[in-house]
Amino acid sequence: MAGILAWFWNERFWLPHNVTWADLKNTDEATFPQAEDLYLALPLAFCIFMIRLVFERFIARPCALGLKIQANGPQKAQPNAILEKVFTAITKHPDEKRLEGLSKQLDWDVRTIQRWFRQRRNQEKPSTLTRFCESMWRFTFYLYIFTYGVRLLKKTSWIWNTRECWYNYPYQPLTVDLHYYYIVELSFYLSLLFSQFTDIRRKDFLVMVIHHLATISLITFSYVNNMARVGTLVMCLHDAADILLEAAKMANYAKCQRLCNFIFVMFSLVFISSRLGVYPVWILNTTLFESWEIVGPYPSWWVFNFLLLLLQVLHSFWSYLIVKIACRAISKGKVSKDDRSDIESSSDEEEVPRPALKFHSSATNGTNGTNGTNGYLTGTPCSDEH
Repeated sequence: MAGILAWFWNERFWLPHNVTWADLKNTDEATFPQAEDLYLALPLAFCIFMIRLVFERFIARPCALGLKIQANGPQKAQPNAILEKVFTAITKHPDEKRLEGLSKQLDWDVRTIQRWFRQRRNQEKPSTLTRFCESMWRFTFYLYIFTYGVRLLKKTSWIWNTRECWYNYPYQPLTVDLHYYYIVELSFYLSLLFSQFTDIRRKDFLVMVIHHLATISLITFSYVNNMARVGTLVMCLHDAADILLEAAKMANYAKCQRLCNFIFVMFSLVFISSRLGVYPVWILNTTLFESWEIVGPYPSWWVFNFLLLLLQVLHSFWSYLIVKIACRAISKGKVSKDDRSDIESSSDEEEVPRPALKFHSSATNGTNGTNGTNGYLTGTPCSDEH
């Protein structure tokens, strides 16, 4: 075990040339990030998860009921022992051959059986009230942590000059505010990752797991090798758009169409400009080029930048979805249902009109929320028919 730990914490991987872990030990004059500090994030992630449950039950739920959001979920499928056995023991998505066999066995037409399976799958989806509570929790946390991050960063020098992230690196002392910011952010994303496996699984499950793992890895990497300054810039930049996304979801669930559409437009502008504009020009420029010039590359530097570039790929993916939704809305004169909506529907099979637009939270969020939310973009602008 000692050999494995020595290999994992190899100084030549984690730290720049001629820097050792001994050089970064805490002293009376300065405090530096220590790997063992991150252990605190695990119990804190559990605490955040419990706070989420209390918040949703005693704050978000009364707010939702006050907005007349109903607790009932999608229409339930009529009881049928044969179909229920197929659904629970064999498949939730029967193929054409199985549908024809069930049609003969039950003397039902195939379309009716398809509708039954769709309704049965939808029964396992969270209700609108549950979704509202998830989004309100995420909105509240993102608003708090973004406000804290802005207040922290406006007092620093590196927000105005990113080269300050690398001067005297890695001998940059860790302040109490910066330590708190890091631990709370890491704990929150750990709670979103945990909730991915406990909440209803969404269609973007794999994408959000990759996102949360990349985010957790970035926070951990940047803390352990004291890239905390640039780490604060990354975290604060990402939290800005998440606030608007969760606000748009809440407006959608409350059937406030105009408000939802307005917030969604604001979210789209902030997301695309920050993730495809500010992020590569401001963040990637300093981590790839300014750090190379001032500090020089070393093994964990390559890993750190790989994770940042992976995050940029995810940004491009979500930005594509946003643009796709906007183009669809413009071309049709209205916004159509998102292909990744939680609730399945088919206009030629339903007697009741289905929602024209959907948001669903992923985590992350978790949420799931993490999009996650679980996630970032997991739906479309809003419709009165929701």
